[in-house]
Amino acid sequence: MSVLEVNELRVRYNPGSPEILKGINFEVGENDFFAIIGPSGAGKSTLIRCINRLVEPNSGKIYFKGNEITGMSNRKLRIMRRDIGMIFQEFNLIDRMSVMDNVLSGRLGYTGNLRSFFKIFPRKEIEKALKLLDRVGLRDQVDKRADELSGGQRQRVGIARALIQGPKLLLLDEPTSSLDPKISKEIMNLIKEMATELNVPCLCNIHDVQLAMEFCNKIIGIKDGVKMFDGSTESLNKQKLDEIYLMEVL
Repeated sequence: MSVLEVNELRVRYNPGSPEILKGINFEVGENDFFAIIGPSGAGKSTLIRCINRLVEPNSGKIYFKGNEITGMSNRKLRIMRRDIGMIFQEFNLIDRMSVMDNVLSGRLGYTGNLRSFFKIFPRKEIEKALKLLDRVGLRDQVDKRADELSGGQRQRVGIARALIQGPKLLLLDEPTSSLDPKISKEIMNLIKEMATELNVPCLCNIHDVQLAMEFCNKIIGIKDGVKMFDGSTESLNKQKLDEIYLMEVL
């Protein structure tokens, strides 16, 4: 069964400007770790940000758990976003806040701004945050400010914050682009392990093809906003990669 369906998605940022996405179609299943690959400027980030409507598509439809996201009212959209966690390229943490408070901010969709401002969280949510921080290897860093952490540690906080939502889908927007190769592999392995443990499918926009091939079971390749490939990782051959990345050095 598909968790996410994208049908004929088209995006342009301004009237009369070139289309960024040109009729994209794909589906993400319940057990998928699904990668979006393509050269710089292909539309990867735009595509992933359309899923939770951080970017508004011009046409096409997106279905999440059978419900159409496109055209959803703001109230319904806020409720729907509780079920879609997101891990960002630049971590998107609040630097002056502690590790624990950054993780608990992932419950904002349930707790509300006022209770979050006064740091009023149920004990069970604090316990869940501690368990997640232990799982990502940061239990001993709970009181440290986010801006005191390394890049890899900051992304681990981002992982815990996304998962404390209890998401039904996890969006990864270039989760390793700010990290060195060794840490990138560790982060991808951690995300995949935790997503598998929690039965959360993932859709990952990723610039590193080798990481996509190693960790993802399905891949969509886009170039200039056009879908060039959609299938299993095993079926993505060198010829197709050359078509996707023509004129770009991998």
